[in-house]
Amino acid sequence: MNEVQKKKSRRNLLLVIGAFVLPIILAKLALTQNWLDAGVTNKGLLIKNQVTLSDLGIADSTLNNMWLILYVLPTQCNEQCEQTLLSVNNTFVALGREMPRVKNVALYQHPLTEKQFSQIDATKWIPISAPKKPHTLVKQPIVLLVDPLGNIILAHQTPKTFEQQPMFGKGILADMKKLLKYSKIG
Repeated sequence: MNEVQKKKSRRNLLLVIGAFVLPIILAKLALTQNWLDAGVTNKGLLIKNQVTLSDLGIADSTLNNMWLILYVLPTQCNEQCEQTLLSVNNTFVALGREMPRVKNVALYQHPLTEKQFSQIDATKWIPISAPKKPHTLVKQPIVLLVDPLGNIILAHQTPKTFEQQPMFGKGILADMKKLLKYSKIG
């Protein structure tokens, strides 16, 4: 072997080694330097403690074996509340062929006025009165995703401004689609 061929074979060997080692080094740097999110794929807040509908004081047989998008209404349903109702309903409609597996539930803490009750369309929402002593999870306006077994899985904080509404709806939709895709129940 002459000198030119030796240099060429060494260069090829280094290129092959570099092709295998460089991705490993980059991956290690990405993990140690926190360049990526640490495995979070859900948009909402994962409920770590097991909380069920019965823990909240909700025992409605019409909700069994269905995925639920549970919106805890504020004491007074203002424009922001109406926008959140519309956003959650649009998310429900965006589920498409998965809609029969899901129900929208509005949990109200104080008796609703006629105007407020008319905002919650009975064909799209199931209005339920909250128990007398509500759980700490449902004391503020929040959207909860509930599995068919009654376990509360994810919580989405309601948006404070109108500009946050589209991202709020997209977050709920992404989480619901992922849950429905991987679930064989409900």
